[in-house]
Amino acid sequence: MAFHIQPRLPQRIVCLTEETTETLYALGVGDRVVGVSGFTVRPPEARRKPKVSTFLEANIEAILELRPDVVLAWSDLQASICAELIRQGVEVICFNQRSLEGILSMIMRLGALVGRAAEARRYVRSLTLRLRRVAARGSRRRYRPRVYFEEWYDPLISGIRWVSEIIALCGGEDVFEELSHYPDAKRRIIADPDEVVRRAPDIIVASWCGKRFKPERLRARPGWDTIPAVATNQLYEIPSSIILQPGPAALTDGVERMLAIFDRWEQTCRG
Repeated sequence: MAFHIQPRLPQRIVCLTEETTETLYALGVGDRVVGVSGFTVRPPEARRKPKVSTFLEANIEAILELRPDVVLAWSDLQASICAELIRQGVEVICFNQRSLEGILSMIMRLGALVGRAAEARRYVRSLTLRLRRVAARGSRRRYRPRVYFEEWYDPLISGIRWVSEIIALCGGEDVFEELSHYPDAKRRIIADPDEVVRRAPDIIVASWCGKRFKPERLRARPGWDTIPAVATNQLYEIPSSIILQPGPAALTDGVERMLAIFDRWEQTCRG
């Protein structure tokens, strides 16, 4: 008997986080995306797709109705969603990238999954070249600003690893770099707010996980008026959809925003 079974690439894909959606569109297969996270903003046309999840919750019934060939998720934070979909017979791939290298590796693996390996390699090469140029620019910086990145305010949570790496790439120094190696937010909690005061950052960058940053709230913290960043008003926000998305956005717009912040600091405080 002749053997006629042929492997089939996924044609109907549900993305529970934004970075896989953006990557699939960049690889030219955005038409295969049939469901997205409600937080999706990149690319804008993806907003027209059915929204089936937030970050920690998903509408399982709505996902099943879309008849996906595969569902793409991210990290242990979506483990319960993945488990339920698997119990329902859905194929799930959960990425867990936490670094710049991990983001580039995710793009390569996702490209292979959808039959766009060559396109993924080209895309990664272009992103890598861009990061090398940023690193060269950062290395020429006369002054390396000390930077405190705040991912959340109650409790205080410092930046994840790829954010810390972006700070270094752009020519800065993450004052809580040692915490960035922990993948979970719980171990990046700064229990004593006075520790931020003691580390005296020149710049504070906030990205409150989808909530608007309120500088006045930060300034009101006891003793924080002595921090150089607060005293010189070097308080900035980078939207979480850019910097806290472990995908292309962080490597492009996220890096550009960080560079611009450091440049402004040099001009106003070191000029």
